[in-house]
Amino acid sequence: MAPMAKKRRENLLFSGSAKPERSISQRRLRVGEELRHALSKILRDRECRDPALENASITVTEVRISPDLRNATAFVMPLAGANAADIVAALKRCAPLLKGLLAREVPLRNTPNLGFALDDSFDQAERISALLMRPDVARDLQPQTARTEDRGDGR
Repeated sequence: MAPMAKKRRENLLFSGSAKPERSISQRRLRVGEELRHALSKILRDRECRDPALENASITVTEVRISPDLRNATAFVMPLAGANAADIVAALKRCAPLLKGLLAREVPLRNTPNLGFALDDSFDQAERISALLMRPDVARDLQPQTARTEDRGDGR
């Protein structure tokens, strides 16, 4: 069996799916981070004149880019989560303008098409933190020796 065919077969066996899993390339991560910085700067300088974005303070938490570098999704969160749906809608309306401004900021052969989504990672982190603070979960997180001393029976 040819070495490439053997490797492809092993990838299929270990991944459990018809498509071998691929990790995000270093280039995609680097381009995504550059786009995040440039988009944050554009939004901070208020270069988009949409009325919904006029007094909004927006955090760009992450930019995920497709493998072919043609499409990018920017995850955003307005300050205190106020008017989140309106702000995401305004960003989607301004996407062509923002793409043109990004083309001037980030030197890429093709500037990716922009999509925007509300970042819910803050809500997920808060939910996990609340779960970890519950007394029954906190008790389970204590080391084994501390739990046996609390019982006092030495088991």
